[in-house]
This record gives sequence, structure tokens and C-alpha cells, in this order.
Amino acid sequence: MSKQYLTSHTVDEAHITDIFSLAVTSTQIISASGSSSLKVHSTTDPDFPLHQTLEKAHRLGCHHLAASKNGSKLASAGFDGKVKIWAVQDGQWTEEGEIVDGNKAGEIWAIALSEDGQYFASTTYDGRVNVWDTLAGRKKIREFETKGSYGMSIDLSLDGKFTASGHKNGGIYIFNNDTGRLLHSLPGLVQPIRSVAFSPGGTFLAAAGDAKLIALYDVASGEQVANLIGHGAWIFSIDWSNTGEYLLSGAFDGKAKVWSIDQRTCVATHTETDQTIWGVKWLPKTGKNEGFAIAGANRSISFYREATGG
Repeated sequence: MSKQYLTSHTVDEAHITDIFSLAVTSTQIISASGSSSLKVHSTTDPDFPLHQTLEKAHRLGCHHLAASKNGSKLASAGFDGKVKIWAVQDGQWTEEGEIVDGNKAGEIWAIALSEDGQYFASTTYDGRVNVWDTLAGRKKIREFETKGSYGMSIDLSLDGKFTASGHKNGGIYIFNNDTGRLLHSLPGLVQPIRSVAFSPGGTFLAAAGDAKLIALYDVASGEQVANLIGHGAWIFSIDWSNTGEYLLSGAFDGKAKVWSIDQRTCVATHTETDQTIWGVKWLPKTGKNEGFAIAGANRSISFYREATGG
């Protein structure tokens, strides 16, 4: 069964350079690029108007964003090595502080926030995976070791129990945050893992990258349960729908795909551009319809909504 999504709006030239990352809350979408500012657009208006610009957030640009599921915190990682934590009040974001770890440029790469925003996790160039407590003075509380390969992607499970990381050598790891121990070293894809994502219920971990497929793992057993095949290029970003029924992916060739987890198959493909898609995100559900946003090298943010029958 295929699904149809229609382009509902495009914010052209949202940034002056490539858009590298997107983050969403219940009412906003935040974007980051090679320029110094972060942009915040409202998702409650069909025109997705610009709501706030966080000027000079990162001097050399920003490569990753992460928002807590409850919408209270935002984290941004810059090319200068700085990581900033932002808090929202009445829809306006202000800088709360920085994650300080003697960070050099490239020290921290991929980032993730827990559901309530209290815990912040990141990967490093030498394979370490770190977790900080954003409430307790932004102190580091966990440091996990892997086999030393560049940490390209990271995610925290919604319940905060697990951290997953994907690495340049194809390694994928799941750590238990309570015990501080490695839970699984997953059979990797041999090639770089550019995105990892836990399903909302924490049952599955999806991983994707240069192998051009999405591997699905059972979190409890560590077994690989499926390969989602259909992309013809490196996959840079994946995101689960709120219900966990669908997975969204964006690739180097400008194609975005929607996958049914039950059917283990692609149910929609969109080619907004032939330029790289760096970030994809599902949007908060409005009524019965789901929608998503994609962004990348064309510097625009494109919004899609599910087509309604009848």
C-alpha cells in the first residue's frame, strides 16, 4: 500500500548556505546551517513563518541540532567545537549555557537530548560516547568507550534507558545508561553509519548510512530483523513517526522516502531536489494527517502533508 504526500509549502533560501540539521517541537521547527544563525519557524501556521532568529549562535556554522521531545530544551553543535543548550519560554529561545569538556573543533560531533531535556549525549572523533546532565551544572555523568572509530551518529531512547551510536567503520553500539555498560555491539553495515534512531516505543533501532539501506535491529536481543532497501545513494538522516508506524529517510541524491515498518517496504518517494538532503523530520500531527520536513544543500525547507482521500 502506497501513501501520498503533497508539498504544502517551501521556505526558499531559508539559510544562505546548506542546511545541515533540523529539530522539531510541538509548535516549531529549528534549522541550522553553515551560517552562524539558527532559524525558528512556526509549524502552527500553514505558511510556516519565521518566528525567531538566533543570531551568531555558532561563529563557524552549526552541524547538528537536537530538541527534547517535550520541547523544553534545544542543543546545537557548532563547527567551532562549541555545544550550546537553549531553553524556551513563551515560544522564545534563549541560551542557557555551554557543554564544556575542553572541546576542540571536531571533538563533539553528533548530539542527542533525552525526552525531558535533562540528559545530553554526544559522539567524538575518537569513538567515545559521552552523556551529560544538563540540570546538574551540565556535568559529564557517563563516558562509554568503543573501538575508536569516529562517532557519526547518536540517539537516546525516549525512556532515557539507552544510548545508541553509529560509527565511521560501520560499528553500531547500544549502551545501558543505568548500568553504564555496553548492551549490544550490533552486526554493522561495514560502511559509515550516518544516522541512528530508536523507535518511539524503544523496540527497534534503525541505522543508515553509506550502505544505502536502513538496518532495523531489535533492541532487546540485538538481532537484525530487517533491511529496508530502495535508496540508491548514501542516507544522511532518518526519523520515526510519532506512532512508530513509519520511518522517514533522506539521501545524498535528493530523494526522501517513507517506509512502512509493518510492511518493511517503501510506501512513498519524493524528489524535491537533486541536491543532498541533510535532514528529515516528521512534524507534529495535525488532526489525522501526518507531515514531514526536509532540508539540505538547496538551502530551502520543504514541507509535506499526507494527501487526504475523498
